Amino acid sequence: MSKLLSCEIVEHNPLNQPIDKAVIWLHGLGASGNDFVPVVPHLGLPDNLAVRFVFPHAPSIPVTINGGYVMPAWYDILERSIDRKVDVEQIALSGDKIAKLVDEQIRQGVPSQNIIIAGFSQGGAVAYHHALTSKKPLAGLLALSTYFATAEQVTSVSDKALPVLIHHGEYDDTVPEILGVRAKTALLERGMEPKYHNYAMAHQVCMEQIKDIGVWMTEIFAKK
Repeated sequence: MSKLLSCEIVEHNPLNQPIDKAVIWLHGLGASGNDFVPVVPHLGLPDNLAVRFVFPHAPSIPVTINGGYVMPAWYDILERSIDRKVDVEQIALSGDKIAKLVDEQIRQGVPSQNIIIAGFSQGGAVAYHHALTSKKPLAGLLALSTYFATAEQVTSVSDKALPVLIHHGEYDDTVPEILGVRAKTALLERGMEPKYHNYAMAHQVCMEQIKDIGVWMTEIFAKK
């Protein structure tokens, strides 16, 4: 049995309640699980929510578009075209690793329907794949500056009612916004109702967006 991914853990739990909600948040190419740790205090989550944030570290693998350089990556990118030629098998394998993190949260008392899967850029592609194929019910999917890399493989989704929030930068020249729009269209075609919002930014996150994410998470968790 493969080991769990190494993770950074941050808990929002001002009232010291039993933690019954979680967010598993995947970083982008060449980054680490530390990337989004500083975001948590700025989400503005209410004190009565007890949420565990899990920020996994991707393994280091050779990345073709970077000359085979070994770096943290969820999967190999073979060609940086607008259609993104990627290793879809590695995406599926990374999705399996996220499934194990979900199982670990369940073991710690967080039901799967209280778990949001989030991902930025490359991590978002894995988040799409895992959340849309999960055999366990989830609380939501947050897709940040990313694309639906396995749309050809995932022709139907396991939970059409899954809440999905897609964010993208208008000036993103790393993952052009058209890819975020295509992902939204693909989900609509599969009977889902994703929410989409863009921001005047590049391939990044901004404070306005972080606050909006906090509002969305609060709304999702309030229903649990």
